[in-house]
Amino acid sequence: MANLPSERVSQAPPFVKVGVDYCGPFFVANSNRRAAPRKYFLAVFVCLVTKAVHLELVGDLTSAAFIAAFKRFVARRGKPVLVMCDNALNFVGARRELSELHRLFRNQQFQESVAESAEEDEIEFRFIPARSPNFGGLWEAAVKSFKGHFKRTVGSKILPYDAMHTAIVQIEAILNSRPLTPVSSDPMDFEALNPGHFLIQRPLTAVPEPDLSHLPKNRLSLWQEMQDFVQHMWKVWSRQYLSDLNNRTKWTRRRNNISVGTMVVVREDNLPPLKWKLGRIVQVHVGTDGNIRVVTVKTQDGLFRRAISKICVLPIRDNQTDSTTEDH
Repeated sequence: MANLPSERVSQAPPFVKVGVDYCGPFFVANSNRRAAPRKYFLAVFVCLVTKAVHLELVGDLTSAAFIAAFKRFVARRGKPVLVMCDNALNFVGARRELSELHRLFRNQQFQESVAESAEEDEIEFRFIPARSPNFGGLWEAAVKSFKGHFKRTVGSKILPYDAMHTAIVQIEAILNSRPLTPVSSDPMDFEALNPGHFLIQRPLTAVPEPDLSHLPKNRLSLWQEMQDFVQHMWKVWSRQYLSDLNNRTKWTRRRNNISVGTMVVVREDNLPPLKWKLGRIVQVHVGTDGNIRVVTVKTQDGLFRRAISKICVLPIRDNQTDSTTEDH
């Protein structure tokens, strides 16, 4: 595998360097009940540095619709200097139209300083090779995280525009709440860095909602049904994310045993959306083969004894270092 591109490893504010892709279609109920549902798509913007996600509903696959979604993205997240995407015709058209607008603005009779400022504000669109989705793995993974679980959660259910937009924004917060790495090595610090820290300088939290899984679907109001979709997607996606953390270092070669002080995510069922149970290892219990099978974890709620299959080590460099001894 090649090294990561410089855009992924260079420091930059959130959404200064982004990747973008589409997913869909999704059907949204028309305000006129007699009219057929309208087809929408979703533009997924991913920060190449912080892995933060921004979701925008798009009415169609034209360049004009993408430019409108891109302007909404810029208005809320700031103007990027680099946009990476595939060679879809709507993205190519968007680059051409933005370049024409930029040239038109530069050719007008403005003062020299305004012209220089316009030149500095030009956005670079960079396209990956055709039929090479592995070059855009970062935003392809974000599309997979949203599309797969959203399809399985909502299915063929057609929501009104307001409910669909609210659900998408809440799912965006869920994706931006995932823990990335510990904030510090302090054993009493139970906070992990997540994309929300880069966006609002604090963890993203959700408004408390009652658990609706025990209620029949036909008894839920529209708002309750939408919240049930969000809660169900949170449960499915968070379990997969924790499983992926385990799979990164599992059974390929021998690793160092978990050490005291390591930050972990405790796998718990029935946690509310955007809630991650973080803790520190305070004691390890070695098995007869010399490997650690059980640990004692300290969280904000107290001490818990868990098997290592029920905890996930956050992927920091110290935790990813290979042992010198290989598996036989």
